[in-house]
Amino acid sequence: MLNIDQLVTSYPDWRVSFSATLPRGEITALIGPSGAGKSTLLGMIAGFVPVESGRLSFDGVDLLPLGPAARPVTTLFQDHNLFLHLSVFDNIAIGLHPGLRLSEAQREQVKQGAERVGLGDMLSRLPEQLSGGQQQRVGLARALVRGKPLLLLDEPFSALDPALRREMLAEVARLACEQGITVLMVSHNPEDAQLIADQVLF
Repeated sequence: MLNIDQLVTSYPDWRVSFSATLPRGEITALIGPSGAGKSTLLGMIAGFVPVESGRLSFDGVDLLPLGPAARPVTTLFQDHNLFLHLSVFDNIAIGLHPGLRLSEAQREQVKQGAERVGLGDMLSRLPEQLSGGQQQRVGLARALVRGKPLLLLDEPFSALDPALRREMLAEVARLACEQGITVLMVSHNPEDAQLIADQVLF
């Protein structure tokens, strides 16, 4: 369970406070207009945005003293940050080791991650040889192979056409269910929330 208790951050002309409880293994959608602080909350959870006060814990573990790398969190952004000179395999593998020095078990983990998102036969391709949806799948596979129990989605599929976006959201729901991942999804689109979310926050 992710527990967010009066988590506060502020800027010179803006202050925001969040409280919510996200059940373990469920998908929660955070809906709201631009500028409402949705991405700021994800940054606070991931450790990228400083927290002034409040409490943040996951499965009883206090996350606030932990740096971003030590938190049980993976974030998938709208920009999936693929390296254009690296193959699909290496773009997924970099989620396990920045230097791409993998054990045999990790190499198998990358292959399984690619299979889960339907890219098992595209491991040698470069990003420019993939469609937009396939590139998003690479980013999703990279996030999933990290094995973190908390996945934050900062509108990663918003640039896709409606049919492909629904397909990717369904893929997230399926994989989250299979792996017991807790998901917090930011969206401007209530239809996305209705499609896969167990609960919706405004």
